[in-house]
Amino acid sequence: MPASNGHGDLPPSDHPVFDFHEGTSMLVIAAPHVGTYIPPDIAARLNPTGLAVRETDFHVHRLFDFARDLGATTLFATHSRYVIDLNRDPQGHTLYPGKFETGLCPTTDFDRNPIYAQGEEPEVDEIARRRDRYWQPYHDRLRQSLTAAIARHGKALLIDAHSIRPVIPSLFDGRLPDLNFGTNGGATLRGAVLDALANWRGRTTRYSHVLDGRFKGGYTTRHYGALFPEAQVLQIEIVQDTYLDSGTPHLYDARIAEPLSLTLRPLVESLVASL
Repeated sequence: MPASNGHGDLPPSDHPVFDFHEGTSMLVIAAPHVGTYIPPDIAARLNPTGLAVRETDFHVHRLFDFARDLGATTLFATHSRYVIDLNRDPQGHTLYPGKFETGLCPTTDFDRNPIYAQGEEPEVDEIARRRDRYWQPYHDRLRQSLTAAIARHGKALLIDAHSIRPVIPSLFDGRLPDLNFGTNGGATLRGAVLDALANWRGRTTRYSHVLDGRFKGGYTTRHYGALFPEAQVLQIEIVQDTYLDSGTPHLYDARIAEPLSLTLRPLVESLVASL
């Protein structure tokens, strides 16, 4: 059947929505934008820009390969953010009023280029179905993971890991700092944990960094920081050329990424120790 608006029910799929590992510590690490999989029925409606999945947070979760050594629970998306953006409000509310941002089911990339063939964008009913199939299971699992960590330890630390191209004029002026920490203005990271972040930033000179700059934390950071008083939540938005070859971002080279990964590990350890 040719693709068109007014799609019926989504076809069945045996492709998992996320990769999940249950740990035993207070630490939970999530990465909602690392997936590249696009179901065939959606892929058939994308144009070459959409099929390139350029706005993927390529391999950012690999920077936290040490997490399981720390007993962390990890939750990594498998589907592209072009299917649905797991870090957006499920009702489509904006994160940064007055600034450009892509929606729950994006129809453009960050440069405002269309990602669908003309007339093939998802309508309201399809967006609702995608939300039920892809967004809800991911967030159900994340909520359960935080609940379990708090039940075990009385507290939890959620790190929401992201990466981004260094220069995107539609989103920000100039080049981003290498590491962008978001706490929603101090609402989601507090007390000794916030002090531990400040101390680490004061000692780190290899990478530039900023706290609550252009990116203050997306839906995940804000929602779970408010939902769980026992949890501390930190978004880390990482500029991709600090750990990838920008010409081939879909390829992971551990030699390029290792210095940043070795830098992030003591940060994570100090945050956990300060809980």
